[in-house]
Amino acid sequence: MDYGYVRVSTKDQNELRQMVALRRFGIQEGNIFMDKQSGKDFNRKAYKALLRRLKRNDVMVVKSIDRLGRNYDEIIDQWRYITKTKLANIVVIDKPLLDTRSSGRNLMGIFISDIVLQILSYVAETERENIRQRQREGIDAAKEKGKVFGRPKIERPKDFDLIHAQWQQGIISSREAGRRLRVSQSTFLRWCELFSGEEIV
Repeated sequence: MDYGYVRVSTKDQNELRQMVALRRFGIQEGNIFMDKQSGKDFNRKAYKALLRRLKRNDVMVVKSIDRLGRNYDEIIDQWRYITKTKLANIVVIDKPLLDTRSSGRNLMGIFISDIVLQILSYVAETERENIRQRQREGIDAAKEKGKVFGRPKIERPKDFDLIHAQWQQGIISSREAGRRLRVSQSTFLRWCELFSGEEIV
């Protein structure tokens, strides 16, 4: 039996490209499992259901290796579990060398697939680390130039003290206080906490 696995990182991302690739491969709609979840680990509902379904000589198909996961060590562990413990096959559509069916279960074919997988996974993880490093360096460089990150701080209006006093006396609600100050209720309440702290000091 052939099964397909689809993963997108968030509910807003589109899985269409992966679904089209799996259908072209010949996977039936009812045999496609999909998670809308991060690939940082394998604690995913649909993926676990697919593993339970996989039997000896079944085939699990993914469009690309990063759809399987993003953690190098865990990808290797899952690959070995599926191919060596479950005795099922894996096909990565975008990487023809990652097709354990073609190995005919001979040791050399499995060994080559393992080596290719490890190289690709290592390169992918190294690139992600390089991207994170470049982002950190960019942020540090921007901070050195005085760039401030995050939303700009809203200054308390001049009539805050008066409206704050009315709120404390129960004359107006916090929602009304925020409306009069032209800010959200949560911003007004946050100002109140800071104001109390200033008074204590």
